[in-house]
Amino acid sequence: MKTCTPLFVLVALSLTNVQAQQAGEISYLDTSVMPDGIVGQRIRSVIETLNSADPDRIRRLIEEETAGRFQRMPVDAHIDAFLGSAHIWGEVSFHGVRTYQPAREETVVILKDQNFGAWRAFTMRLDPNQDDRIVMLGFNDARTPTNAQEPPITVRQMIDEITNLVRRVCTADVFSGSVLVARGDELLVEQVCGEASKRFHVANNLDTKFNLGSMNKMFTSVSIAQLVEAGRLSFQDPISRYLDESWLPREITDRVTIHHLLSHTSGLGSYFNQTYWDGSRELYRTVDDFKPLVQGDQLAFEPGTDYRYSNTGMLLLGAVIESVTGGSYFEYVRGHIYGPAGMNHSDSYEMDFPVENLAIGYIPARDSEYGWENNIYKHVIKGGPAGGGFSTVRDLYRFANALTSGRLVSVEMLDTLWTDHSEQGYGYGFGIQAGPGGRVVGHGGGFPGLNGNLDIFVDSDYVVAVLANYDRAAGPVATRINSLIRRLHSTR
Repeated sequence: MKTCTPLFVLVALSLTNVQAQQAGEISYLDTSVMPDGIVGQRIRSVIETLNSADPDRIRRLIEEETAGRFQRMPVDAHIDAFLGSAHIWGEVSFHGVRTYQPAREETVVILKDQNFGAWRAFTMRLDPNQDDRIVMLGFNDARTPTNAQEPPITVRQMIDEITNLVRRVCTADVFSGSVLVARGDELLVEQVCGEASKRFHVANNLDTKFNLGSMNKMFTSVSIAQLVEAGRLSFQDPISRYLDESWLPREITDRVTIHHLLSHTSGLGSYFNQTYWDGSRELYRTVDDFKPLVQGDQLAFEPGTDYRYSNTGMLLLGAVIESVTGGSYFEYVRGHIYGPAGMNHSDSYEMDFPVENLAIGYIPARDSEYGWENNIYKHVIKGGPAGGGFSTVRDLYRFANALTSGRLVSVEMLDTLWTDHSEQGYGYGFGIQAGPGGRVVGHGGGFPGLNGNLDIFVDSDYVVAVLANYDRAAGPVATRINSLIRRLHSTR
Protein backbone atom coordinates (compact mmCIF):
# COMPACT_ATOMS: atom_id res chain seq x y z
CA MET A 1 0.00 0.00 0.00
CA LYS A 2 1.71 3.14 -1.15
CA THR A 3 1.11 6.13 1.01
CA CYS A 4 2.58 9.53 1.43
CA THR A 5 5.98 9.02 2.98
CA PRO A 6 7.68 12.29 3.87
CA LEU A 7 10.78 10.48 5.21
CA PHE A 8 11.41 9.24 1.70
CA VAL A 9 13.55 12.04 0.29
CA LEU A 10 15.58 10.79 -2.66
CA VAL A 11 13.02 10.82 -5.50
CA ALA A 12 12.25 14.52 -5.17
CA LEU A 13 15.73 15.60 -4.21
CA SER A 14 15.87 18.06 -7.04
CA LEU A 15 12.89 17.41 -9.28
CA THR A 16 9.41 18.72 -8.64
CA ASN A 17 7.48 15.62 -7.57
CA VAL A 18 4.17 16.22 -9.38
CA GLN A 19 2.07 13.08 -9.46
CA ALA A 20 1.22 11.60 -12.83
CA GLN A 21 -2.13 10.77 -11.26
CA GLN A 22 -3.77 12.84 -8.58
CA ALA A 23 -6.29 11.89 -5.89
CA GLY A 24 -9.82 12.00 -7.27
CA GLU A 25 -8.79 12.01 -10.93
CA ILE A 26 -10.60 9.28 -12.86
CA SER A 27 -10.81 10.35 -16.47
CA TYR A 28 -7.60 9.95 -18.47
CA LEU A 29 -6.68 8.71 -21.92
CA ASP A 30 -3.38 7.36 -23.25
CA THR A 31 -2.21 7.78 -26.83
CA SER A 32 0.88 5.96 -28.09
CA VAL A 33 2.03 8.67 -30.47
CA MET A 34 5.16 10.75 -29.93
CA PRO A 35 4.24 14.48 -30.09
CA ASP A 36 5.65 16.57 -32.91
CA GLY A 37 7.96 19.52 -32.55
CA ILE A 38 9.77 20.71 -29.46
CA VAL A 39 7.60 18.67 -27.06
CA GLY A 40 8.63 15.45 -28.76
CA GLN A 41 12.25 16.57 -28.77
CA ARG A 42 12.19 17.21 -25.03
CA ILE A 43 10.50 13.85 -24.34
CA ARG A 44 13.13 11.98 -26.36
CA SER A 45 15.90 13.87 -24.63
CA VAL A 46 14.62 13.05 -21.13
CA ILE A 47 14.23 9.35 -22.01
CA GLU A 48 17.68 9.18 -23.61
CA THR A 49 19.19 10.90 -20.57
CA LEU A 50 17.50 8.48 -18.17
CA ASN A 51 18.64 5.48 -20.16
CA SER A 52 22.20 6.74 -20.41
CA ALA A 53 22.65 6.74 -16.60
CA ASP A 54 25.55 9.05 -17.44
CA PRO A 55 26.26 12.00 -15.10
CA ASP A 56 27.78 14.02 -17.97
CA ARG A 57 24.70 13.46 -20.16
CA ILE A 58 22.42 14.51 -17.28
CA ARG A 59 24.53 17.62 -16.68
CA ARG A 60 24.25 18.54 -20.35
CA LEU A 61 20.45 18.22 -20.29
CA ILE A 62 20.22 20.44 -17.20
CA GLU A 63 22.50 23.08 -18.67
CA GLU A 64 21.09 23.11 -22.20
CA GLU A 65 17.40 22.21 -21.91
CA THR A 66 16.14 23.52 -18.56
CA ALA A 67 15.47 26.95 -17.13
CA GLY A 68 14.12 28.69 -14.04
CA ARG A 69 14.62 26.90 -10.74
CA PHE A 70 16.43 24.05 -12.44
CA GLN A 71 19.31 26.40 -13.14
CA ARG A 72 19.24 27.75 -9.58
CA MET A 73 19.60 24.36 -7.90
CA PRO A 74 22.85 22.37 -7.62
CA VAL A 75 23.47 20.29 -10.71
CA ASP A 76 24.72 17.42 -8.57
CA ALA A 77 21.29 17.23 -6.90
CA HIS A 78 19.65 16.80 -10.30
CA ILE A 79 22.20 14.18 -11.28
CA ASP A 80 21.52 12.19 -8.10
CA ALA A 81 17.77 12.30 -8.74
CA PHE A 82 18.13 11.14 -12.36
CA LEU A 83 20.54 8.38 -11.42
CA GLY A 84 18.28 7.26 -8.56
CA SER A 85 15.38 6.61 -10.92
CA ALA A 86 17.64 5.13 -13.59
CA HIS A 87 19.11 2.71 -11.04
CA ILE A 88 15.71 1.45 -9.91
CA TRP A 89 13.92 1.36 -13.25
CA GLY A 90 16.67 0.20 -15.59
CA GLU A 91 16.08 1.25 -19.21
CA VAL A 92 12.67 2.69 -19.99
CA SER A 93 10.72 2.73 -23.24
CA PHE A 94 8.17 5.27 -24.44
CA HIS A 95 4.58 4.08 -24.29
CA GLY A 96 2.56 7.24 -24.83
CA VAL A 97 1.23 10.55 -23.61
CA ARG A 98 -1.56 10.76 -21.06
CA THR A 99 -4.25 13.42 -21.20
CA TYR A 100 -6.75 14.22 -18.47
CA GLN A 101 -10.23 15.59 -18.21
CA PRO A 102 -10.18 18.35 -17.09
CA ALA A 103 -7.02 19.16 -18.99
CA ARG A 104 -3.72 19.81 -17.25
CA GLU A 105 -0.95 22.19 -18.27
CA GLU A 106 1.80 19.60 -17.93
CA THR A 107 2.73 16.88 -20.39
CA VAL A 108 2.49 13.43 -18.77
CA VAL A 109 4.63 10.81 -20.50
CA ILE A 110 4.02 7.11 -19.79
CA LEU A 111 6.96 4.69 -19.79
CA LYS A 112 7.53 0.96 -19.30
CA ASP A 113 10.56 0.02 -17.22
CA GLN A 114 12.91 -2.86 -17.87
CA ASN A 115 13.63 -4.05 -14.33
CA PHE A 116 10.08 -4.40 -13.00
CA GLY A 117 7.97 -4.38 -16.14
CA ALA A 118 6.08 -1.59 -14.38
CA TRP A 119 4.40 1.55 -15.65
CA ARG A 120 6.28 4.78 -14.90
CA ALA A 121 5.77 8.39 -15.82
CA PHE A 122 7.45 11.73 -15.98
CA THR A 123 5.53 14.97 -15.83
CA MET A 124 7.05 17.87 -17.75
CA ARG A 125 6.24 21.55 -18.28
CA LEU A 126 7.88 23.79 -20.88
CA ASP A 127 8.03 27.59 -20.79
CA PRO A 128 7.45 29.24 -24.20
CA ASN A 129 8.92 32.46 -22.80
CA GLN A 130 12.23 30.68 -22.16
CA ASP A 131 12.80 28.98 -25.51
CA ASP A 132 10.50 26.10 -24.54
CA ARG A 133 12.97 24.91 -21.95
CA ILE A 134 11.91 22.51 -19.21
CA VAL A 135 10.84 24.37 -16.07
CA MET A 136 9.25 21.44 -14.19
CA LEU A 137 9.99 17.73 -14.25
CA GLY A 138 8.94 14.91 -11.92
CA PHE A 139 9.37 11.12 -12.01
CA ASN A 140 6.55 8.90 -10.71
CA ASP A 141 4.83 5.55 -10.82
CA ALA A 142 1.83 5.43 -13.16
CA ARG A 143 -1.48 3.66 -13.41
CA THR A 144 -2.06 1.15 -16.20
CA PRO A 145 -2.52 2.95 -19.54
CA THR A 146 -5.98 2.91 -21.06
CA ASN A 147 -4.59 1.47 -24.30
CA ALA A 148 -2.56 -1.32 -22.70
CA GLN A 149 -4.08 -4.77 -22.76
CA GLU A 150 -3.06 -6.88 -19.74
CA PRO A 151 -4.72 -10.29 -20.14
CA PRO A 152 -6.11 -12.24 -17.19
CA ILE A 153 -3.78 -14.72 -15.53
CA THR A 154 -4.10 -17.85 -13.41
CA VAL A 155 -2.74 -18.32 -9.90
CA ARG A 156 0.09 -20.47 -11.28
CA GLN A 157 1.01 -17.80 -13.81
CA MET A 158 0.92 -15.16 -11.08
CA ILE A 159 3.32 -17.16 -8.90
CA ASP A 160 5.68 -17.67 -11.83
CA GLU A 161 5.57 -13.96 -12.71
CA ILE A 162 6.36 -12.95 -9.13
CA THR A 163 9.18 -15.49 -8.87
CA ASN A 164 10.72 -14.24 -12.10
CA LEU A 165 10.27 -10.61 -11.05
CA VAL A 166 12.13 -11.08 -7.79
CA ARG A 167 14.87 -13.10 -9.47
CA ARG A 168 15.31 -10.37 -12.09
CA VAL A 169 15.53 -7.41 -9.69
CA CYS A 170 17.84 -9.35 -7.37
CA THR A 171 20.16 -10.20 -10.27
CA ALA A 172 20.16 -6.53 -11.32
CA ASP A 173 20.97 -5.62 -7.68
CA VAL A 174 18.12 -3.12 -7.47
CA PHE A 175 16.43 -5.16 -4.74
CA SER A 176 17.82 -6.57 -1.50
CA GLY A 177 15.26 -7.96 0.91
CA SER A 178 12.42 -10.44 1.28
CA VAL A 179 9.04 -11.02 -0.35
CA LEU A 180 6.03 -12.96 0.91
CA VAL A 181 2.72 -13.55 -0.86
CA ALA A 182 -0.05 -15.59 0.77
CA ARG A 183 -3.69 -16.42 0.23
CA GLY A 184 -5.40 -17.19 3.51
CA ASP A 185 -3.29 -19.81 5.27
CA GLU A 186 -1.47 -20.81 2.10
CA LEU A 187 1.99 -19.38 1.44
CA LEU A 188 2.36 -18.86 -2.31
CA VAL A 189 5.72 -17.09 -2.56
CA GLU A 190 8.62 -16.65 -0.14
CA GLN A 191 11.80 -15.23 -1.66
CA VAL A 192 14.82 -13.45 -0.29
CA CYS A 193 18.08 -12.06 -1.67
CA GLY A 194 20.84 -9.57 -0.99
CA GLU A 195 22.96 -8.91 2.05
CA ALA A 196 21.99 -7.74 5.53
CA SER A 197 25.58 -6.55 5.91
CA LYS A 198 27.74 -5.64 2.95
CA ARG A 199 30.67 -5.12 5.28
CA PHE A 200 30.69 -8.75 6.40
CA HIS A 201 28.79 -10.21 3.41
CA VAL A 202 26.00 -11.65 5.57
CA ALA A 203 23.05 -12.79 3.47
CA ASN A 204 19.46 -11.79 4.16
CA ASN A 205 17.05 -14.58 5.11
CA LEU A 206 13.30 -14.78 5.66
CA ASP A 207 13.71 -13.96 9.35
CA THR A 208 16.00 -10.98 8.78
CA LYS A 209 14.64 -7.90 10.51
CA PHE A 210 14.16 -4.94 8.16
CA ASN A 211 13.41 -1.37 9.09
CA LEU A 212 9.75 -0.54 8.51
CA GLY A 213 9.87 3.22 8.12
CA SER A 214 6.32 4.54 8.48
CA MET A 215 4.72 1.10 8.63
CA ASN A 216 4.80 1.34 12.45
CA LYS A 217 1.85 3.73 12.12
CA MET A 218 -0.40 0.68 11.70
CA PHE A 219 0.66 -0.68 15.11
CA THR A 220 0.14 2.70 16.77
CA SER A 221 -3.33 3.07 15.27
CA VAL A 222 -4.42 -0.43 16.26
CA SER A 223 -3.16 0.26 19.79
CA ILE A 224 -5.33 3.39 19.98
CA ALA A 225 -8.30 1.40 18.64
CA GLN A 226 -7.80 -1.20 21.39
CA LEU A 227 -7.90 1.52 24.04
CA VAL A 228 -11.07 2.93 22.48
CA GLU A 229 -12.71 -0.50 22.63
CA ALA A 230 -11.61 -0.82 26.25
CA GLY A 231 -13.39 2.46 27.03
CA ARG A 232 -10.19 4.24 28.04
CA LEU A 233 -10.39 6.99 25.44
CA SER A 234 -12.51 8.20 22.52
CA PHE A 235 -11.63 9.09 18.96
CA GLN A 236 -13.25 12.47 19.54
CA ASP A 237 -11.26 13.31 22.68
CA PRO A 238 -9.13 16.45 22.41
CA ILE A 239 -5.51 15.54 22.98
CA SER A 240 -5.29 18.19 25.72
CA ARG A 241 -7.02 15.57 27.89
CA TYR A 242 -3.84 13.46 27.75
CA LEU A 243 -0.95 15.80 26.89
CA ASP A 244 0.20 18.79 28.92
CA GLU A 245 1.67 22.01 27.61
CA SER A 246 5.20 20.67 27.69
CA TRP A 247 4.25 19.19 24.32
CA LEU A 248 2.15 21.92 22.71
CA PRO A 249 0.08 24.86 24.00
CA ARG A 250 -3.56 24.22 24.85
CA GLU A 251 -4.70 26.56 22.12
CA ILE A 252 -3.55 23.77 19.79
CA THR A 253 -4.24 20.62 21.80
CA ASP A 254 -7.79 21.73 22.67
CA ARG A 255 -8.59 21.83 18.92
CA VAL A 256 -6.84 18.61 17.86
CA THR A 257 -8.58 15.29 18.53
CA ILE A 258 -7.43 11.68 18.44
CA HIS A 259 -9.39 11.37 15.20
CA HIS A 260 -7.39 14.20 13.65
CA LEU A 261 -4.07 12.59 14.54
CA LEU A 262 -5.08 9.16 13.21
CA SER A 263 -6.38 10.53 9.90
CA HIS A 264 -3.60 13.09 9.30
CA THR A 265 -6.09 15.94 9.41
CA SER A 266 -4.64 17.72 12.45
CA GLY A 267 -2.62 20.33 10.57
CA LEU A 268 0.55 19.32 12.43
CA GLY A 269 3.76 18.57 10.53
CA SER A 270 6.84 16.39 10.97
CA TYR A 271 9.40 16.33 13.76
CA PHE A 272 12.05 15.45 11.18
CA ASN A 273 13.01 19.11 11.09
CA GLN A 274 16.32 20.96 11.01
CA THR A 275 16.78 20.49 14.75
CA TYR A 276 16.63 16.73 14.23
CA TRP A 277 19.06 16.74 11.32
CA ASP A 278 21.51 18.97 13.19
CA GLY A 279 21.39 16.92 16.40
CA SER A 280 22.70 13.58 17.58
CA ARG A 281 20.54 10.52 16.90
CA GLU A 282 21.48 9.30 20.36
CA LEU A 283 19.23 11.97 21.88
CA TYR A 284 16.03 10.29 20.69
CA ARG A 285 15.12 6.93 22.22
CA THR A 286 11.90 7.37 24.25
CA VAL A 287 8.71 9.08 23.13
CA ASP A 288 9.43 11.97 25.50
CA ASP A 289 12.88 12.44 23.98
CA PHE A 290 11.22 13.78 20.82
CA LYS A 291 9.39 16.51 22.71
CA PRO A 292 11.91 19.28 21.85
CA LEU A 293 11.34 18.55 18.15
CA VAL A 294 7.59 19.07 18.52
CA GLN A 295 7.57 22.19 20.68
CA GLY A 296 6.85 25.25 18.60
CA ASP A 297 5.00 23.35 15.87
CA GLN A 298 2.10 25.32 14.39
CA LEU A 299 -1.10 24.20 12.70
CA ALA A 300 -0.98 24.49 8.92
CA PHE A 301 -4.80 24.60 8.84
CA GLU A 302 -7.78 24.30 11.16
CA PRO A 303 -7.97 20.66 12.32
CA GLY A 304 -10.38 18.60 10.24
CA THR A 305 -10.42 20.95 7.24
CA ASP A 306 -7.58 19.45 5.20
CA TYR A 307 -5.12 16.56 4.93
CA ARG A 308 -1.39 16.69 5.70
CA TYR A 309 0.64 13.56 6.38
CA SER A 310 2.06 14.06 9.86
CA ASN A 311 4.78 12.17 11.66
CA THR A 312 4.30 14.49 14.61
CA GLY A 313 0.65 13.43 14.84
CA MET A 314 1.55 9.75 15.11
CA LEU A 315 4.27 10.50 17.64
CA LEU A 316 1.70 12.30 19.80
CA LEU A 317 -0.54 9.22 19.65
CA GLY A 318 2.34 7.32 21.23
CA ALA A 319 2.42 9.93 23.99
CA VAL A 320 -1.36 9.51 24.43
CA ILE A 321 -0.92 5.74 24.81
CA GLU A 322 1.68 6.32 27.52
CA SER A 323 -0.59 8.80 29.28
CA VAL A 324 -3.57 6.43 29.27
CA THR A 325 -1.71 3.24 30.22
CA GLY A 326 0.90 4.66 32.57
CA GLY A 327 3.58 2.57 30.84
CA SER A 328 5.85 2.96 27.85
CA TYR A 329 4.58 2.92 24.30
CA PHE A 330 7.04 0.16 23.44
CA GLU A 331 5.84 -2.12 26.25
CA TYR A 332 2.24 -1.63 25.20
CA VAL A 333 2.90 -2.58 21.57
CA ARG A 334 4.94 -5.62 22.60
CA GLY A 335 2.18 -6.83 24.92
CA HIS A 336 -0.88 -5.99 22.82
CA ILE A 337 0.25 -6.20 19.18
CA TYR A 338 3.43 -8.24 18.74
CA GLY A 339 2.66 -10.79 21.46
CA PRO A 340 -0.94 -11.69 20.49
CA ALA A 341 -0.01 -11.77 16.80
CA GLY A 342 3.04 -14.01 17.36
CA MET A 343 5.43 -11.41 15.94
CA ASN A 344 8.56 -12.70 17.64
CA HIS A 345 11.02 -10.86 15.39
CA SER A 346 9.50 -7.37 15.61
CA ASP A 347 10.37 -4.43 17.85
CA SER A 348 11.84 -0.94 17.91
CA TYR A 349 15.40 -2.17 18.22
CA GLU A 350 18.16 0.26 19.11
CA MET A 351 20.71 0.59 16.35
CA ASP A 352 23.72 0.82 18.67
CA PHE A 353 22.94 -2.62 20.17
CA PRO A 354 24.15 -5.86 18.50
CA VAL A 355 20.68 -7.11 17.52
CA GLU A 356 20.98 -10.44 15.73
CA ASN A 357 19.90 -10.82 12.11
CA LEU A 358 19.10 -7.14 11.63
CA ALA A 359 19.63 -5.62 8.19
CA ILE A 360 21.63 -2.46 7.65
CA GLY A 361 20.18 -0.06 5.09
CA TYR A 362 22.15 0.90 1.97
CA ILE A 363 22.02 3.81 -0.47
CA PRO A 364 23.77 3.92 -3.87
CA ALA A 365 26.68 6.36 -3.61
CA ARG A 366 28.42 7.36 -6.82
CA ASP A 367 31.09 9.27 -4.88
CA SER A 368 32.09 6.21 -2.84
CA GLU A 369 34.73 3.76 -4.02
CA TYR A 370 32.47 1.03 -2.61
CA GLY A 371 29.41 2.17 -4.57
CA TRP A 372 27.24 2.28 -1.44
CA GLU A 373 26.84 4.08 1.87
CA ASN A 374 24.89 2.80 4.88
CA ASN A 375 22.10 4.75 6.57
CA ILE A 376 23.10 4.24 10.21
CA TYR A 377 23.93 7.91 10.72
CA LYS A 378 20.84 9.15 8.89
CA HIS A 379 17.95 7.30 10.51
CA VAL A 380 16.63 7.25 14.09
CA ILE A 381 18.61 5.26 16.62
CA LYS A 382 15.33 3.73 17.81
CA GLY A 383 11.98 3.70 16.08
CA GLY A 384 8.70 4.73 17.65
CA PRO A 385 5.00 5.51 17.10
CA ALA A 386 5.53 7.20 13.72
CA GLY A 387 7.99 4.68 12.30
CA GLY A 388 11.47 3.25 12.36
CA GLY A 389 10.87 -0.11 14.03
CA PHE A 390 11.85 -3.48 12.59
CA SER A 391 9.97 -6.58 11.44
CA THR A 392 10.07 -9.49 9.00
CA VAL A 393 7.79 -10.44 6.12
CA ARG A 394 6.61 -13.44 8.10
CA ASP A 395 5.77 -11.30 11.12
CA LEU A 396 3.86 -8.86 8.92
CA TYR A 397 1.88 -11.81 7.57
CA ARG A 398 1.13 -12.85 11.17
CA PHE A 399 0.02 -9.28 11.92
CA ALA A 400 -2.32 -9.27 8.92
CA ASN A 401 -3.87 -12.58 9.97
CA ALA A 402 -4.29 -11.49 13.58
CA LEU A 403 -5.90 -8.27 12.44
CA THR A 404 -8.36 -9.70 9.93
CA SER A 405 -9.36 -12.56 12.26
CA GLY A 406 -10.41 -10.14 15.02
CA ARG A 407 -7.66 -11.11 17.47
CA LEU A 408 -6.38 -7.55 17.86
CA VAL A 409 -9.57 -5.50 17.53
CA SER A 410 -13.17 -6.33 16.69
CA VAL A 411 -14.36 -6.69 13.11
CA GLU A 412 -16.53 -3.61 13.66
CA MET A 413 -13.46 -1.61 14.68
CA LEU A 414 -11.69 -2.72 11.51
CA ASP A 415 -14.41 -0.96 9.52
CA THR A 416 -13.56 2.23 11.41
CA LEU A 417 -9.82 1.83 10.84
CA TRP A 418 -10.40 1.17 7.15
CA THR A 419 -12.83 4.02 6.44
CA ASP A 420 -11.44 6.81 4.27
CA HIS A 421 -11.79 9.57 6.87
CA SER A 422 -9.75 12.10 4.90
CA GLU A 423 -11.02 11.47 1.35
CA GLN A 424 -7.35 10.97 0.49
CA GLY A 425 -7.30 7.17 0.52
CA TYR A 426 -6.31 7.06 4.18
CA GLY A 427 -8.19 5.72 7.20
CA TYR A 428 -6.83 5.49 10.74
CA GLY A 429 -3.18 4.53 10.22
CA PHE A 430 -3.94 2.54 7.05
CA GLY A 431 -3.91 3.42 3.39
CA ILE A 432 -6.99 2.28 1.46
CA GLN A 433 -7.44 1.26 -2.18
CA ALA A 434 -10.24 -0.35 -4.17
CA GLY A 435 -10.08 -2.44 -7.33
CA PRO A 436 -11.04 -5.70 -9.04
CA GLY A 437 -9.82 -7.70 -6.04
CA GLY A 438 -11.85 -5.59 -3.61
CA ARG A 439 -10.48 -3.44 -0.80
CA VAL A 440 -6.76 -3.32 -0.17
CA VAL A 441 -5.46 -1.82 3.07
CA GLY A 442 -1.98 -1.47 4.52
CA HIS A 443 0.93 0.92 4.69
CA GLY A 444 4.29 1.66 3.13
CA GLY A 445 7.45 3.04 4.63
CA GLY A 446 10.59 4.56 3.26
CA PHE A 447 13.77 6.43 4.09
CA PRO A 448 17.22 6.49 2.54
CA GLY A 449 18.42 2.89 2.72
CA LEU A 450 15.10 1.22 3.49
CA ASN A 451 11.69 0.58 2.00
CA GLY A 452 8.75 -1.62 2.98
CA ASN A 453 5.14 -2.32 2.12
CA LEU A 454 2.23 -4.38 3.41
CA ASP A 455 -0.92 -4.95 1.34
CA ILE A 456 -3.89 -6.78 2.87
CA PHE A 457 -6.51 -7.73 0.27
CA VAL A 458 -9.46 -7.68 2.65
CA ASP A 459 -12.06 -9.12 0.29
CA SER A 460 -9.93 -11.70 -1.54
CA ASP A 461 -7.72 -12.91 1.33
CA TYR A 462 -4.31 -12.14 -0.19
CA VAL A 463 -1.43 -10.69 1.82
CA VAL A 464 1.66 -9.16 0.21
CA ALA A 465 4.63 -8.18 2.40
CA VAL A 466 7.82 -6.75 0.89
CA LEU A 467 10.77 -5.44 2.92
CA ALA A 468 14.07 -4.11 1.57
CA ASN A 469 17.30 -2.66 2.87
CA TYR A 470 17.73 -0.58 -0.29
CA ASP A 471 15.81 2.67 -0.62
CA ARG A 472 12.99 2.71 -3.20
CA ALA A 473 13.29 -1.05 -3.66
CA ALA A 474 10.20 -2.60 -2.00
CA GLY A 475 7.52 -0.29 -3.39
CA PRO A 476 7.98 -1.22 -7.08
CA VAL A 477 7.96 -4.95 -6.24
CA ALA A 478 4.77 -4.58 -4.18
CA THR A 479 3.11 -2.48 -6.87
CA ARG A 480 3.89 -5.07 -9.53
CA ILE A 481 2.56 -7.93 -7.37
CA ASN A 482 -0.55 -5.88 -6.63
CA SER A 483 -1.18 -5.45 -10.35
CA LEU A 484 -0.77 -9.20 -10.92
CA ILE A 485 -3.34 -10.02 -8.22
CA ARG A 486 -5.76 -7.58 -9.82
CA ARG A 487 -5.28 -9.29 -13.18
CA LEU A 488 -5.96 -12.60 -11.48
CA HIS A 489 -9.32 -11.32 -10.27
CA SER A 490 -10.25 -10.04 -13.69
CA THR A 491 -10.79 -13.70 -14.64
CA ARG A 492 -13.72 -14.04 -12.24
